[in-house]
Amino acid sequence: MAQIQVTDLTFAYDGSADDIFENATFNMDTDWKLGLIGRNGKGKTTLLDLFMGKHEYRGSISTDTRFDYFPYRVEKEDLCKTAAELVEAWKSRVEAWQVMKELGGLKMDAECLYRPFSTLSYGERTRVMLAVLFASENEFLLIDEPTNHLDMAARDIVKDYLSTKKGFILVSHDRDLLDGVCDHVLVLNRKTIEVQTGNFSSWWDNKEKTDAFRKAENEKHLKEIGKLKSAADRSSRWADKSENSKIGFDPVKEHDRSIATRSFIGAKTKKMQARVKSYEMRIDREIEEKEGLLADIEQEIDLKICPLRFHKEVLVDAYELGLQYEGSAGKLFDNKSFRVRQGERVVISGENGCGKSTILRAILQKTHNKNADCDTPILISGRLDIPSGMTISYVSQDTSFLSGTLRSFADERGLDETLFLAVLRQLDLGREQFSKNMEDYSEGQKKKVLIASSLITPAHLYIWDEPLNYIDVFSRMQIEKLILEYEPTMLMVEHDIRFREKIATDTVSI
Repeated sequence: MAQIQVTDLTFAYDGSADDIFENATFNMDTDWKLGLIGRNGKGKTTLLDLFMGKHEYRGSISTDTRFDYFPYRVEKEDLCKTAAELVEAWKSRVEAWQVMKELGGLKMDAECLYRPFSTLSYGERTRVMLAVLFASENEFLLIDEPTNHLDMAARDIVKDYLSTKKGFILVSHDRDLLDGVCDHVLVLNRKTIEVQTGNFSSWWDNKEKTDAFRKAENEKHLKEIGKLKSAADRSSRWADKSENSKIGFDPVKEHDRSIATRSFIGAKTKKMQARVKSYEMRIDREIEEKEGLLADIEQEIDLKICPLRFHKEVLVDAYELGLQYEGSAGKLFDNKSFRVRQGERVVISGENGCGKSTILRAILQKTHNKNADCDTPILISGRLDIPSGMTISYVSQDTSFLSGTLRSFADERGLDETLFLAVLRQLDLGREQFSKNMEDYSEGQKKKVLIASSLITPAHLYIWDEPLNYIDVFSRMQIEKLILEYEPTMLMVEHDIRFREKIATDTVSI
């Protein structure tokens, strides 16, 4: 067991006016199972990169332990190699038997190490990398979003495996994973960094109680500030009135006053002005305390959506549906029947590669939607009925096509730029990002661009393909609240079990 001590850590990317971290100080234990929580763009992956020594920084990171990072880098030319060959590049100090031992805990056969890496599914690649990561000892492991693109079965395997391990920091927005795995959390708040014992849910409960207390204290401060301002204003007016009466008086109306009264009035005025100054100082202190109370509170702004009502009740009608890609050897699935009615939120579930996203693409292909992201035609057997004249709003799981400015993106899609940027701000995309090109965004920020675009598009049916990959926990909760309030008709693929439990009215299993 060892300590990792971070002292006065300050870092900003070249050319950036804002620091990612400023004088951050905290300690961690190398035996902890630590969950790293924070908004998109707050610096979670950057912090892991700093631990790995990828950037220069001010301050210090002191520890005797070594770090290793997931996911390992895989170049295009590496895809034809076997995982056994890649292990040497990833972690040369481990032996094959150590990796095979870890694969057993991840419910994988050792033969996967000797297949071309390109033939492994996302879930298989993730588990092979995790097996390599944990194959050696005396390291503190940095695990960056291991469950993105994984189906429910693979997520459960990864969760069960990590729950048996210790000595790592886990970046994830999956609340179920954070609860099932972590015994501590490191939270990147808006202004501060804190470390707490417990998992995500225990931290969130504490946060809600703390935020409620801070908001109540803030209300008290606001009332006190109002009283002080009123008192200061009264005293100021009295002081001004007295000051104006020092020189000149009407001996008929003010027969009891003489020239000697002037010094008395001056002293009284000075005392009133001192009282005003005291009020102002107390107001400044109250305002400073008020700002400190609200510094780290997540002000979740309610999002809005504009669902349209269609004249037909059933918007998607699939009967004995079968799908395959043109030129492929066989069907992805066959004889699947389901319906999506107005007001329903249907989630498609199944293993990676079973055809979940293909269903969404087939609907887009059928309606000649310009946003369909599939180059290969999809062959449809059975029946897939989509009413004509229906408007569909689509969120793709792929963000690689995003480039250029937000303004050019809004122009290309015919979006109201002002409204588009307002929704992005509500999703906590910083204003400083508005002037950047989207190819420089994080994956979470790119996903927010697609979600904001969909939210401001009035539609009869919202089709979302893994919309929450890389999206932070706070934004997920905002989107949950939005969907439950406005009840749009939705067909989506999503693996976040907490999200599905809250918003799904029906599930289609493939």
